[in-house]
Amino acid sequence: QVHLVESGGGLVQAGGSLRLSCAASGRTFSSYTMGWFRQAPGKEREFVAAINWSGISTSYTDSVKGRFTISRDNAKNTLYLEMNSLKPEDTAVYYCAATLNTGSSYYTDRRRRWFYDYWGQGTQVTVSS
Repeated sequence: QVHLVESGGGLVQAGGSLRLSCAASGRTFSSYTMGWFRQAPGKEREFVAAINWSGISTSYTDSVKGRFTISRDNAKNTLYLEMNSLKPEDTAVYYCAATLNTGSSYYTDRRRRWFYDYWGQGTQVTVSS
């Protein structure tokens, strides 16, 4: 089991940057696939980015490609989301998630909410225009 705590959210102007962190408890963080999701008011929680256990394989939703970077430091049990060129439409609560699930459809499934077993409490990101 893993406990996740996000931090780093805040208020930023359009075009600005933020770095989110997700601190994980437990000694097996390096075994988990990790993901970032976000939920805007009145909308469903959506996939943002995912990273495999080693950090070699990453995936992004189209709207953040080229602006956001997901990374991890397994020695520090921490997941990151570097967000640049932020837009008002990036405003949401951002959640990190963890899973040990694998499977033949791994590269597709890791973009789905149901694939993840553990979730943090979320951190608010607000981008003003």
